[in-house]
Amino acid sequence: MTVAANVNQCLSTIKGIEAQISSLALNTNIEEASRVFHETMMVIDEIKLDLEQRKTELEVKEPQYKG
Repeated sequence: MTVAANVNQCLSTIKGIEAQISSLALNTNIEEASRVFHETMMVIDEIKLDLEQRKTELEVKEPQYKG
């Protein structure tokens, strides 16, 4: 598996985790839990943005990795 494929797979996994945590945040009645889920989503969003930047770098620097 290429580096680009690994980054794409990781990005897909992160997006799935983000969706699950969002669902948990919406479905909880406990304010503290909702806050923690929201904070976690913010961290995951930063990771997702970093991976998207890395994917773009790979596509620019390594043409064979273009999606």
